[in-house]
Amino acid sequence: MRQGPDRGRLLRGGREFARLVLVWALVAVALHLLDLWLEDFDLPHWWQPIVFAAILGVLSAGVWPLIMRFAPPRAVLVLGLGSFLLLGAGVLAISSAMPDVLLADLETAVIVVVVIAAVAGLVSSLLAIDEDEVFFRRAARRFRRDGEDRTDEPPGVLLLQIDGLGYDTVRRGIRDGDLPTLSRWLERGSHALADWHTDWSSQTGASVCGLLHGSNDDILGFRWYEKDRDHVMACAAPVDAAEIERRHSDGRGLLASGGAARGGLFTGDADHVSFTMSAIPFLSRGRRRDTLGSGYYAYFANPVNVLRTFGSALVDVLREISASVRQKRAGVRPRVKRGPFFPFARAGTTVIARDLVVSAIIGDMLAGRPVVYADFLGYDEVAHHTGIERFDALAVVRSIDQQIGRLYRAERLAPRRYHLVVLSDHGVTQGWAFTHRFGESIQALVGRLCGGDPPTGGRREPHREAWQLGAAMAEASTGSGPIALALRRRSARATTPDRHRTAEGRPAGVARAAPGVVVVVSGHIAMVSFTEHAGRVDLETIEREFPDLLPALVDHPGVGFMLVRSARSGPVVLGRDGVRRLDATGGDAVTGEDPLAGYGRHAADLVRRTDAFEHCPDIIINSRYNEITDEASPFETHVGSHGGLGGGQTRGFLMYPAELPAPGEIDGAERLHQVVRDWLTHLGHPVPEPEAELVHD
Repeated sequence: MRQGPDRGRLLRGGREFARLVLVWALVAVALHLLDLWLEDFDLPHWWQPIVFAAILGVLSAGVWPLIMRFAPPRAVLVLGLGSFLLLGAGVLAISSAMPDVLLADLETAVIVVVVIAAVAGLVSSLLAIDEDEVFFRRAARRFRRDGEDRTDEPPGVLLLQIDGLGYDTVRRGIRDGDLPTLSRWLERGSHALADWHTDWSSQTGASVCGLLHGSNDDILGFRWYEKDRDHVMACAAPVDAAEIERRHSDGRGLLASGGAARGGLFTGDADHVSFTMSAIPFLSRGRRRDTLGSGYYAYFANPVNVLRTFGSALVDVLREISASVRQKRAGVRPRVKRGPFFPFARAGTTVIARDLVVSAIIGDMLAGRPVVYADFLGYDEVAHHTGIERFDALAVVRSIDQQIGRLYRAERLAPRRYHLVVLSDHGVTQGWAFTHRFGESIQALVGRLCGGDPPTGGRREPHREAWQLGAAMAEASTGSGPIALALRRRSARATTPDRHRTAEGRPAGVARAAPGVVVVVSGHIAMVSFTEHAGRVDLETIEREFPDLLPALVDHPGVGFMLVRSARSGPVVLGRDGVRRLDATGGDAVTGEDPLAGYGRHAADLVRRTDAFEHCPDIIINSRYNEITDEASPFETHVGSHGGLGGGQTRGFLMYPAELPAPGEIDGAERLHQVVRDWLTHLGHPVPEPEAELVHD
């Protein structure tokens, strides 16, 4: 078995034996207490709790794994309830075989099982023994006994993604002790740390599709509008995720040829998939050997896992409630209302999903799968609601780091060597939500400017004046920028025909902000589409039909820049104090101040690439980023958000084994895919054949 610095010992000498003896003794005590407490459970003789505990131990250690191996998956019902029922039935059978023992019914037997599982979990925690690691050692012995050692194969690779954890936050976490596992790797020199720059759509959908499939073309945000179908694509919707993968997969993803995808949005063409959004529509069609239910079944078949996970989830619910109350009492800003259901949603991502994914990864390692991708999404979820480096968000980071340390230790048990690569899909930029800072959502603002209804309870202003939102939005003499003034002069000179807005004759698949106007937001990006025009609507048409829209938006203090396409000048980036005309060769022309200044040196190339996407909307609005305060106002009601340009949201991190070739500068998720592909080739993994050349049985 491989050894290495910092690996530690999975089980120290004598602890496994001590655990067995202590669990036996405490279960016997617990059975005696249950005898006193439960009317329908009776162990009249002093020796019966001891013998009963021993028989239960044999059942749990030997018979139960065999039952689970051959039991149908439906035997394990929602969140492990079936495992308690099956064990309860076993306890009921044992009681009937012992003389003078009374166990009246299955309900009482299940209570006995729950108590026993709680005692076993408590003892394991006190002795710092992880039930999973006990299983890993036994499984590793079975692999060796079956002659399945794969040390002669190329090392496997684990791609462990910490969703949303930015490069700068990682550096501070390493410095401040929030990432002790990653810190030790750097101190030993076993790993190196690099950053990578996301695409304009700095969010999970574009990044993961680019990483796993090598393409993220036409992915405009976490959600976006497709005019030709009157449909909002959402990366987190299973049917849409499957469609996105269909558009980008060529059968040669990073996880093809035996890999596994655990969590996340896309499969990477893996043969083994669980908890992955794009695979959900195919669960009932038998399209993959491994599905959502397999990892779920394997984990919740163990009652101790059920109690430990849900005990931790309950603690996290209480932690979230406490953090929310503390923020409110302290007057922390920015903050958002988290709602009564968020504590449970948070526990689902930070504890339950995490534990399921870790269990599935370890199973993949024991099976010797060549490449495994997993997404730990708890930090991103918490950062949205609490902030990117506040104490409860960093607590989630520490818990994920702990799980990575477990995987690092468990690698010793695998039949082949594994390299651990830890990365993020993007970072996060913090700030007051646009709606809270300016009193109106971007959808409502665009809707009013396009002739839609005013916000509920608000007063409808004359159309020409509806763009005003206070002194910062006043006319030229009180603060309007030069680009807004130029746009207004153009509108005043133009002969404006009657802007006829017809009520659409067919039911709309997507809500309109105003008649014929759809606004979709994705983090720091808002996308505006005019549905009464086919294809891309040019700047001149927008000016003619909605003369107030562009001036009001470009002058808004929450808007950083906008992308529109001119019929005369091609793609144009508008800012408050300047215009940038994009050129396909990179020879852009800037008038006034560059609207992309302060958004990174890759900004122009990223915007230019997005302009060429098939479903690029008529207007893309990026929130304003303040370099001094390092904040921007997202169009979604989040504290920490991402999805556009500006600040840490565009800088992901990559921690990789130092023995692998240095990746160099990484611009975009497609380049990140190539880096990992080159690493796999360097390690000796075969490159999958093109889909057309695959031979099917």
